[in-house]
Amino acid sequence: MNQTRIFLIIAWLMVATLLWMEWNKEQAPAPAPTTTATTAAGVPSAGTVPDAVDASGVPSATPGTPAAVSAAPVAGTAPVVTVTTDVVRAELAGGELRQVDLLKYGQTADDNSPPVQLFNTDPTQYFVARSAWASEQGAPDAQAFRLEGEARDFVLADGQDQVVVPYTWTGADGVTIRREVIFKRNDYAIEVRDEVRNAGASPWTGYIYRELDRVPAAEQGGGPMNAASYSFQGAVWYDGEYDRRKYDDFIDDGPLNRTVTGGWVAMLQHHFFAAWIPQQDQASLFVLENAGGRYGIESRGPSFTVAGGDSVVTDARLWVGPKLVEGIQAQGVKGLDRAVDYSRFDIFAALANALFWLLEKIHGLVGNWGWAIIGLVVVIKLAMFPLSTAQFKSMARMRKFQPRIQQLKERYGDDRQKFQQAMMELYKKEKINPVGGCLPMLVQMPVFLALYWVLLESVELRHAPWILWIQDLTARDPFFVLPVLNAAVMFATQRLTPMTGMDPMQQKMMQFMPLVFGVMFAFFPSGLVLYWVTNGALGLLQQWYMIRKYADAPPAKA
Repeated sequence: MNQTRIFLIIAWLMVATLLWMEWNKEQAPAPAPTTTATTAAGVPSAGTVPDAVDASGVPSATPGTPAAVSAAPVAGTAPVVTVTTDVVRAELAGGELRQVDLLKYGQTADDNSPPVQLFNTDPTQYFVARSAWASEQGAPDAQAFRLEGEARDFVLADGQDQVVVPYTWTGADGVTIRREVIFKRNDYAIEVRDEVRNAGASPWTGYIYRELDRVPAAEQGGGPMNAASYSFQGAVWYDGEYDRRKYDDFIDDGPLNRTVTGGWVAMLQHHFFAAWIPQQDQASLFVLENAGGRYGIESRGPSFTVAGGDSVVTDARLWVGPKLVEGIQAQGVKGLDRAVDYSRFDIFAALANALFWLLEKIHGLVGNWGWAIIGLVVVIKLAMFPLSTAQFKSMARMRKFQPRIQQLKERYGDDRQKFQQAMMELYKKEKINPVGGCLPMLVQMPVFLALYWVLLESVELRHAPWILWIQDLTARDPFFVLPVLNAAVMFATQRLTPMTGMDPMQQKMMQFMPLVFGVMFAFFPSGLVLYWVTNGALGLLQQWYMIRKYADAPPAKA
């Protein structure tokens, strides 16, 4: 098959795939109406206890339902405190983190833009993290912890590495739970440490739960190829393998209810996420909940039995912030880097991770993400140079033999079978591989798609400028300069590409491809179009050189 025909098929498959993605997004059902209640119905609250405790000490529940209530929760109204560090400003009320402003990330690219607010109690943007205890013998709900001391504003001062917010709950039977919420400098992981002490004579049994509760994030505008609309939004978890659940599939795909030692649970949105990371040597039950327009994912457990005079400690970390690869990897938690959700498929995610690693290294040298993308193209071109040389050499030789192929076409007229046989004999005689130029093109497609998700997901590139009019590489080109350049490069490349053997309809379709891609790329992130323009321009230059080298003189007539 002619390599141009293969290119045509691949190009139209790309267009069809992108159109299908857009159609699928438009057909998705709208989320259920939100509610103004302060807790999500169906999500276990403090004071609930498990139907049973399994052998690992993890509370269990009837699949799809909250644990049965056997004792009223010990309720309270914890005062709201404000914590300010170098990276976040948070509002905390006992066991509930109600608001988090990400001070280094503006909502827009403007210098005076307000910061991104990841947690919020506004009913239309509701997203909170909650941690409390449940026990038949009494345990605190998220609001029942008493703040130690009179301070209501905690600020990370110069020279300090962390800020500690201390809480205590005291039960009627001599059980106390002391909680420390620790915010660290330059860290989006908040440590929550609970110590249960039993000063009474009787054992106390209870379990801790940690949950994320939200309404789906509202999509921002930006056209049919808006990056946020294609970024995964929903619940994800790691139980030895990475898995995820879109909001629309919370009910249809059945309950989760999975016992895990280690692992983590999270809620993802474009560029940012929140995740509970339980103590990695303690088992817990992962649960999904959905009611009243709210969606929750919970790590329930472990369950402890604390003898009189004894104590236990359980730690957890709550990540609330951007999808920073370096910061996430610094947590040392297996699988947490998958929260940068390039793909649910491990192989494709690995390719995207490798591309980002290379892109980040180049950025460390040049200091600009736009130039880093151009540098990435150069590196990929060098790595693929032997393949691309074979591709362009094959194309150049085919171009050289176009007059003879045209003679064969005229000789056999409408007898396409004899024409194809004669053309194959010519290729065999002259040692031309008609598909020799296809392999580099096929290799480029997964690289292109992987880079698309890298540019879409990488918060490091969010609002990152390149030069002049390109001030956000994750947004489309505001003046469509790069899409026009891409169409021009494709047109010039097409002029050098042999089309002998193609029927007139295919040739007309090929002539429209630069226009089709120009329009399609007008809505792509400008960083991706920059990659494609640079790649196309270097390919055009290489193809022109190979044609001059291998197709400088026409062959003798057949």
